[in-house]
Amino acid sequence: MIEFFLQTPVATLIFIFTIVTSIYAFNDTVLYGKFMLHPYSVYRKNKVYTLITSGLIHANWMHLIFNMFTFYFFAFKLEATIGHWQFGLIYFLGLILSDLPTVVKHKEDFWYNSLGASGAVSAVLFSYILFYPFSTLMIFPLPIPIWACLFGVLYLIYCAYMSKSSRDNINHDAHFFGAIAGVLVTVILVPQIVPHFFAALMGAIG
Repeated sequence: MIEFFLQTPVATLIFIFTIVTSIYAFNDTVLYGKFMLHPYSVYRKNKVYTLITSGLIHANWMHLIFNMFTFYFFAFKLEATIGHWQFGLIYFLGLILSDLPTVVKHKEDFWYNSLGASGAVSAVLFSYILFYPFSTLMIFPLPIPIWACLFGVLYLIYCAYMSKSSRDNINHDAHFFGAIAGVLVTVILVPQIVPHFFAALMGAIG
């Protein structure tokens, strides 16, 4: 853990802090109420801080484990690649920007709440894909490796579809817009990533 902290301090702190606050919130309903994103309130300029704090809590153990496993596999390598403050910016802007469409969409729905780090984790994942488009990922439950860039396309299609048709209480909009935010912020921070990405694509095709 000390080695992780020295090499990737931002990802390490986010990882530990998110796990600790999420587990604590499992047994504290008051904290849930304070930290959850409430679009109705945020749109009216109340509880704006929940654009950040909602990413520090999760609905249940499976929600937390899934997000933190994804974070673990991509965040540490991304921070080592792009830099410490750059990684932090991608994560927190991804968290905020992924929630803004939800705030607009549910601004009149008093009973709607959202929580979890999924938007920020999606931003991290898609930033990683720009740097390593042909690294291989495994999609549960299929035991077949898939290129990261292809996974990204399928992921966006899935999120867009589920956002329109799903009633599973998962904020697919946050996943979709978090991914887009991750790409945009990375391109702004590292403009040369665009030719790098397309050169990798052309190299694979050629």
